[in-house]
Amino acid sequence: MYKAYWGMEFNPFDKEIPEKQFYKSRDYEEMTKRLEYLRNVRGIGLFTGLPGTGKTACQRAFAQSLNPNLYKTVYLPMTTISASEFYRDLAGGLGLEPSYRKIENFRNIQERIKSLYREQKTTLVIMIDEAQYLSRAILADLKMLMNFEMDSRNYAVLVLSGQPTLNNTLSMQFHEALRQRIVISYNMEGLTPEEVTAYAKDRMKLCGVTQEIFDPAALEAAYGCCGGSIRRLNTLLHRALIIGCEEKLRTVGTKTIMDAANEIDLV
Repeated sequence: MYKAYWGMEFNPFDKEIPEKQFYKSRDYEEMTKRLEYLRNVRGIGLFTGLPGTGKTACQRAFAQSLNPNLYKTVYLPMTTISASEFYRDLAGGLGLEPSYRKIENFRNIQERIKSLYREQKTTLVIMIDEAQYLSRAILADLKMLMNFEMDSRNYAVLVLSGQPTLNNTLSMQFHEALRQRIVISYNMEGLTPEEVTAYAKDRMKLCGVTQEIFDPAALEAAYGCCGGSIRRLNTLLHRALIIGCEEKLRTVGTKTIMDAANEIDLV
């Protein structure tokens, strides 16, 4: 009902928006550039940011841009696991029969990575999301897993993505060897106030609405409630549109934004 009221063809704040229609924020552009660089040089990349800043969405768009004839992607979102479980999960993602012995999984995974690169001309791209939850043991093993030909070759891409606490973890002396192997890194800061305004206009235009629905003060309030989080902003603006429809408003103002924020507990 609310979509028809505002003349929207669909909900533009839904997380299922196709990757090609993502809003290209500064963070999105910068992370994409670094992912593309990492794709070319291979090795380990580190990407951090607060929840909702778009790390996973950017990775998803990057993964879908890869030529499947040249790259194989394995996405690992479950990180609150043991080292043995991690190896079995990765082995399964590579199409290997997981072993209950860690050393066998390690050898099989490394051989599979080398075989993909040398024989099939395919680069493995491993994406580990929520990496701040990885155990000390797994992080310690990653540097060995990415060590090929006595650390003289990069046969795969490893993307570590997580919250800023991951930077603190990797700054520990114990992880110095892994940190030195990080080829490139980036910390996402979230949308700026100006980008929040541009984002709202871009999303409404995307769903077929050309008139101004959110007044400038409302979008300033939205930024104040959400900071740079795209996820929270999407939830807030979506709820504000529903409230605006229920109250038969012609535009969404600051009061509507604050009412929506109260409903979804952002204030």
